[in-house]
Amino acid sequence: MVSVNQIIFFLFVLTQMGTGETPPDITTATDSLRFDIVMKGKVVGNLEAIRKKKEGKVRFQSSTTIKTRVITDIEVNYNYDVVFEDKVLEQAYVTIEVNQKTHANTTTKREGNGYQILINDKKDRVVEEPINYATIQLYFEEPVNTTRCYSEQDGTFNSLVPLGGHRYKKINSKGKENTYSYSNGYLEKANIDGGLVKFDIVAHR
Repeated sequence: MVSVNQIIFFLFVLTQMGTGETPPDITTATDSLRFDIVMKGKVVGNLEAIRKKKEGKVRFQSSTTIKTRVITDIEVNYNYDVVFEDKVLEQAYVTIEVNQKTHANTTTKREGNGYQILINDKKDRVVEEPINYATIQLYFEEPVNTTRCYSEQDGTFNSLVPLGGHRYKKINSKGKENTYSYSNGYLEKANIDGGLVKFDIVAHR
């Protein structure tokens, strides 16, 4: 039986605001994507991602919802709100909610050439270099010639390894490996290893 922590962990692998602040509104050309979350052949949730572009700014947002039953009904929501300016990360907000209550939140704020990372509203670490590619971009952009991506959820960097055939392996800071497959530059399918839980992310057509 899948536990609450296992559900939260595999949502963490996905990808996707927990400080109460709202980044500047960006209204222009918009790309929208939708994915099914499939576990053991059954759709257990969905992921919606949006990319908005205006001049040198790009805002990415994603929302993941999964509903299951572990003794009782459980609903988990996972949200990303990420802004890049001139291809450099400006800020990122991530929240996890369980049954409409905040479980965790992470904030990344640019300060000069680096970033301050806050986890659950407390200063956790500093990243002392510009960030040019983050995990939320994996939905929209095939990571050609990209060797790593920033995890907005835990403030660390993941390695990216090309496998050929528009497939890539992502290795996180704990050594977990996931594979991502692309079609026409967009994510088509991802195979996720969450430890005790394995599942797929499949583009919704």
